[in-house]
Amino acid sequence: MAHITQNFVDLIGHTPLFELHRYRDARQLPGRIVAKLEQFNPAGSVKDRIAWGIIRDAEERGALKPGDLIVDITSGNTGVALAAIAASRGYRTKFYLSDNIAKEKLRLIHALGSEIVLIPNLFFVDPEALEKVTTRIQEENPDAYFTNQLGNPANPRTHLTTTGPEIWADTDGEIDVLVGGVGTGGTLNGSGTFLKSLKPELRIVVAEPGLASIPSEEVPYPAEIDGVHKVTDVEAEQLPDNYNGAIVDEVVALETQDAFQTSRELAREEGLVIGTSAGAILYAATRIAEREENRDKLIVAVFPDAGERYFSGENFAQPVTTAYKVEFAPVLA
Repeated sequence: MAHITQNFVDLIGHTPLFELHRYRDARQLPGRIVAKLEQFNPAGSVKDRIAWGIIRDAEERGALKPGDLIVDITSGNTGVALAAIAASRGYRTKFYLSDNIAKEKLRLIHALGSEIVLIPNLFFVDPEALEKVTTRIQEENPDAYFTNQLGNPANPRTHLTTTGPEIWADTDGEIDVLVGGVGTGGTLNGSGTFLKSLKPELRIVVAEPGLASIPSEEVPYPAEIDGVHKVTDVEAEQLPDNYNGAIVDEVVALETQDAFQTSRELAREEGLVIGTSAGAILYAATRIAEREENRDKLIVAVFPDAGERYFSGENFAQPVTTAYKVEFAPVLA
């Protein structure tokens, strides 16, 4: 029988695991690092999962009908995912984003037909920024469906029923450590809860940005790790509702330059061009893998997306050099 997919959303999930042998060997790491490559989702990131979970939940409850407007605040990937799924199902979209978002993400969201509202990054220094933006979104779009990715329970529930089971099945239950970042908190909450229910001794590790990588009044536009937020020394009301700190065993802090360097090294050693958040997660996974106590332990790092979405930033902005010049003779008729 022909195997032809009929719906965009049927392409979501079942992303591959890839063991980083060359990366491990180059550093003589005791532990094994396996990457879950979420870039293989149809709209290119792990956020495809929650976007479909949130939209499907709304459809099942009768909260969405064709032609409706979907709105939310996003750091880019959820906006891309929601816009793609919305386009495939007959909805309109409008997103509120910080003006420091990678240009590639903005172009993708625009290409998918969304309306975009940019907010100065300095605004997010305010501890109440998210609450204020949420209020503004709902006031300006009273008839729209607010997906609320940061607090919608359909977000972690999607990872509980897809990402976690996939990791368990593809590792034959041999996973020892799960490493990720916190954007909405849903990935580690859902998949971590599932995995710990089957293997309580499994450890959950969070990669978080250091102080120099977070906007401040003095430096409103630092080099940031897109979509990865700080979880320690943060007021509870500033954390995403979907973040579950109770299942987290360790937090590894790093600066954006660490994430940049790690992602560049991976590209040249394994052929994988990953995003900044994936670079941060790999950095944290490396710190875990280099411990002797973790020799031969299986560490799964969830890579949220690919690096092509960040080429306009400084991560891959290396000078192009020409080692030699080739002269071509004209072709004679």
